[in-house]
Amino acid sequence: MHVASRLSRRLATSLLLLLPTLLIAGCTTLPLGLDETSADHDTRRLDALTYTPKDWPTPLQADVYLPDTADDAGLRPAALVVHGGGWQRRERADMDAIAKRLAQRGYVAVNIDYRFAPTYRFPAQLHDLQQAMHWINHHAERWRIDTDRIIGVGYSSGAHLVSLLAVMNARNPLDSPYGGPETRLAGVLAGGTPTDLSRFDDGRLLNDFIGGPQAEYPDRYRQASPLRQLDDSAPPFFLFHGNLDGLVPIEQANVFQTALDERGIGNTLYRLRWRGHYTTFLTAGPAIEAGLDFLDRQLAPAPVTAQSASGIMTTPPNR
Repeated sequence: MHVASRLSRRLATSLLLLLPTLLIAGCTTLPLGLDETSADHDTRRLDALTYTPKDWPTPLQADVYLPDTADDAGLRPAALVVHGGGWQRRERADMDAIAKRLAQRGYVAVNIDYRFAPTYRFPAQLHDLQQAMHWINHHAERWRIDTDRIIGVGYSSGAHLVSLLAVMNARNPLDSPYGGPETRLAGVLAGGTPTDLSRFDDGRLLNDFIGGPQAEYPDRYRQASPLRQLDDSAPPFFLFHGNLDGLVPIEQANVFQTALDERGIGNTLYRLRWRGHYTTFLTAGPAIEAGLDFLDRQLAPAPVTAQSASGIMTTPPNR
């Protein structure tokens, strides 16, 4: 009883500490903490560009954030940015602050829409991301993008989609007919990520996304799980996750990191203490910065040291 009481008091204290942050979040750019460090570049934004082919089931749009760099500054990395919402709601505007921060850090950030379940079921959303990657490659010369340094950035269902895209390869049936070398990611920054759909109980969101319960569609659940599609060719991953996430339990990040470690794939798991699924996103600024630092090192042209890229980071509860 005493232990439970102490835990309850600590949780209540942490929530009280977060309350002012969440109240402020209602009227500021989200996630919080992205403005704690100075910008490397000014940015400009190209709004609502259609990235899908004319014959696509529905036109989808993207906002493109460009770093304002000198014309002779050379090629730049890029980021495919994908919002969350349970595969069936929310909008790309949720990721505006993250996309802008990416551009301030020197990335060409492409913040996209994708088709929603249940009208469009898996793998429609993966195909949307693949089309976005072809579109980015098509504009690579115009926007001075280094196509060997395109990362995926997402939260929740958006993190799931970029993670699944990152583990695709030519041997995977899902790589056709829209995949190929142009759709390969060089790294991933993913938060609150569902990595193994088979570990969830059956529920409306997954049934709408996949098309039915796991007992009826076990192969689809396996195909839609980044953990189940992972092989040695996957790029480095920076994962961040709230340790009190009740919607996507942190076990999803733990098992995925273990699988990455077993394959020698560079990764970091950044744990946010006393955060649930939504509060992790609302206060994700420091995690985003740490993830970009990690990927900058991973994608640097110079050879990396022999020091392991795997690790666990923990933030204090009131950060």
